[in-house]
Amino acid sequence: MIRLLLADDEELLRSALAALLDLEDDLSVVAQAATSTDAVRLAREHRPDIAVLDLEMPPADGLTAAEQIRAELPTRIVMVTRHARPGVLRRALAAGVSGFVPKTTPAVRLAEIIRDVAAGRRYVDSDIAASALTEDDCPLSDRELDVLRAARTGASVKEIAKEVGLAQGTVRNYLSAAMSKLNVSSRHAAAHRAWEEGWI
Repeated sequence: MIRLLLADDEELLRSALAALLDLEDDLSVVAQAATSTDAVRLAREHRPDIAVLDLEMPPADGLTAAEQIRAELPTRIVMVTRHARPGVLRRALAAGVSGFVPKTTPAVRLAEIIRDVAAGRRYVDSDIAASALTEDDCPLSDRELDVLRAARTGASVKEIAKEVGLAQGTVRNYLSAAMSKLNVSSRHAAAHRAWEEGWI
C-alpha cells in the first residue's frame, strides 16, 4: 500500500482528488493539508511514502514544504501546479522533487505517476519539460533581482532598503525599473513573476 499526503489550499479539489485516489486498491490517503506548514507537520506525523503538494499554497509554497519534508524524511514528492514556469521546475528538481505535473492531470493518470515515483522513477510533464528548454533570458539586473528577492516576503521599501544595504530612493528606482521591464503594476507582482521564472 502506498501511503499519501495531499496538500492543496483548494479544499474542493483536494477532497475530490483524495476520494478518487482512495478508490485505487494500492493507494491510501493518510493525511490532507491546506497549507504548506500543515503539509510539513502532517508529513512528520504520518511519514507518508508520497506527498502530493500544490505548488502555490500559503503561507510559503509547495517548494518550501517539499524542501523541508525532503530534509527530514524519505518521503518522495509529486508537485502539482497550474502555472509551471521553467525556473520553478529547475528549483523543484534541485529540491529533490520526483514528479512535476499540471493540475489538469486526470486522477487515474496521477495514480500511475504516483506508482512510478514510489518505484523510484521520476516524472516531469512533457509540456513543462519542453518549456524549460525554451525559457527566456532574465531581463533584470543583479540589483533588481536583489530587491525583488527581498520584496517577495511582503517587506516595505524601508525594510528592503535595510536588507539590501541601499537608500530607500534607490530601492524604489530598482523596483520601478523591474516592474517596467516585466510589465506589471506592483512590486509584489514583479517579485512573484521573478520567482515563477526561477530568477530569484
